[in-house]
Amino acid sequence: MNLSLSEEQEILKQSARDFLEEKCPKSFVKQMEQDEKGYSPELWQEMADLGWMGLVFPEQYGGSEMSFLDLSVLLEEMGRACLPAPFVSTVVLGGLPIMDAGSEEQKGKYLPEIASGKAIFSMALIEPELGYEPTAVKARAKAEGDSFVINGTKLFVPYASVADYLLVAARTSDAADGVTVFIVDAKSAGVKVSPLSTMAHEKLSEVVFENVKVSKGSVLGGLNQGWPVVQKAWEKNDAAGCCEMVGNFQWVMEDTISYVLDRKQFGKPIGSFQILQHYCADMSTYLEGTKLAAHQAAWAVSEGVSTAKPVAVAKAWVNQVTATFFNLAHQMHGAMGVTVEHDLHYYTTRAKTVERGYGEGNYYREVVAKGMGLG
Repeated sequence: MNLSLSEEQEILKQSARDFLEEKCPKSFVKQMEQDEKGYSPELWQEMADLGWMGLVFPEQYGGSEMSFLDLSVLLEEMGRACLPAPFVSTVVLGGLPIMDAGSEEQKGKYLPEIASGKAIFSMALIEPELGYEPTAVKARAKAEGDSFVINGTKLFVPYASVADYLLVAARTSDAADGVTVFIVDAKSAGVKVSPLSTMAHEKLSEVVFENVKVSKGSVLGGLNQGWPVVQKAWEKNDAAGCCEMVGNFQWVMEDTISYVLDRKQFGKPIGSFQILQHYCADMSTYLEGTKLAAHQAAWAVSEGVSTAKPVAVAKAWVNQVTATFFNLAHQMHGAMGVTVEHDLHYYTTRAKTVERGYGEGNYYREVVAKGMGLG
């Protein structure tokens, strides 16, 4: 597997870093944490004008027709900058499922809106009972004439408060896998969005559907055939999160090395002490492992090969090493590293959301074990 970036990817990486360093300083990140919307519509449109939203969509829908591996380069830079924006929820959880499973009519309607920055999407999947299996979907969609009526509650829906559309997984059959995905206008009557308080100030919401009426044309991927759509989307979402963590870890690593070389104790830099050198070496090992695992997951998505195992390996690895990686960083920074005045806390809280979100380590280890023929 070739891990070096192509010339086009190098250009994308550098242009994204230059743009985000200018447009997304930590003062902006802090401002967006306190902002009700959680993102800047002006910055969002600038990103769209750069072609970021349409990067992986076909040219006929306003995209650049690049690969998920190309997208991973962009995601790493977003993770490095702690970019507050509904990019993953819109492109990965909204646009890619439509591109993969949508009808030509759905693709022609929604993908150009995403690529141009006009529409924000999210996916409503997790419910109060939790669980990442089709049996955990209890929200119901009942057929009534030419329509469906949706009732149920979804939790932890990213950027639901500003979304134009939601991909909603609802039960349409009593069979275990009788789940259908619907494209729902987020402003429909009966959709109630309530923001949730979170550690990293990310914009997650509870969304309640009370007799929400949608047309049969809103079905994505076929009636009672929604779980494969959900599973594929969340594997790509996990891969995207791991790619963001590469950028996150990279910034923390560079910042920590800079600090231990600058901070002096007993008349010399604390980076000259063997124990701290070993700490930095451990952090570098965790970073390199994350790079390899995330790159392999992104490659698998790009190549269209089986993604379940490589994505689960990447997510299991990230879940396993995140706490130790950040404990080392905070230990070397000392007390200042846990203050809100220091930028390190932005990365720590965001890493924790990726570590704890979408299933914990044991879930992904089970997926890996099944991929090895053990389950």
